[in-house]
Amino acid sequence: MTKQKLTDAEWRARLSSEEYRILREAGTEPPFSGALNVEKRDGKYHCAGCGVVLFTSDSKYDSGSGWPSFTDPAENEAISEHRDESHGMSRVEIRCSACDGHLGHVFPDGPGPSGLRYCVNSASLDFQPDEK
Repeated sequence: MTKQKLTDAEWRARLSSEEYRILREAGTEPPFSGALNVEKRDGKYHCAGCGVVLFTSDSKYDSGSGWPSFTDPAENEAISEHRDESHGMSRVEIRCSACDGHLGHVFPDGPGPSGLRYCVNSASLDFQPDEK
């Protein structure tokens, strides 16, 4: 996977203010506020920062958490994991491996064989529906 290294000014020019806050400053959108939380169409979820495919609709499910949730990444190499001790909690942050953009967190309470829930901010994703 090709790493994307941009300056802060280049990221600010490329991203909306909300995308920048989430992807580059590890922000979080309020639960149930992101448009992709209720997205039901078949397609692929790309990184809003660099365009890499991160998740597919096959692994998306309604976790009730208020954020788009997935059981598995499209490719394991697409996501990197980092320890997050912020806000008085111990969590596992997930980032795009290509651009290091903050996506959300992964939790061990998901369905399916992996038992994982990838909880992702809508603003960190760009959904591309499958062509009919």
